[in-house]
Amino acid sequence: MATGLAEATKDTFRDMVAQGPVVVDVWGPQCAPCIALMPDVEALAQARPDVKFVKLDSSQARRLCMELRVMGLPAFLLFQDGREVARLAGQDVNAARLTQWLDDTLAATGKEGN
Repeated sequence: MATGLAEATKDTFRDMVAQGPVVVDVWGPQCAPCIALMPDVEALAQARPDVKFVKLDSSQARRLCMELRVMGLPAFLLFQDGREVARLAGQDVNAARLTQWLDDTLAATGKEGN
């Protein structure tokens, strides 16, 4: 699986999360915690080649964010086979919490990355 963060758009999103595990980083250019966390998300994406990481700019995909019921940023959604299975959101998210959430959620679902 490719490492790094891929850019999703409202048009490419469904195809990008069709096979998992996929972590979607929903962020916004006006969200200071999102910007501050971005280097940590990129590092985690590099460290976890078994998981696909996708970023979605909420300002460019507002309708999709409404469909996904994203109420606050930053938000991280874990998809398996096109279906959301877990979510982590809030301004108190940090690199350690994100990593622990991902590890715990993958272990709980029994869906370690390929």
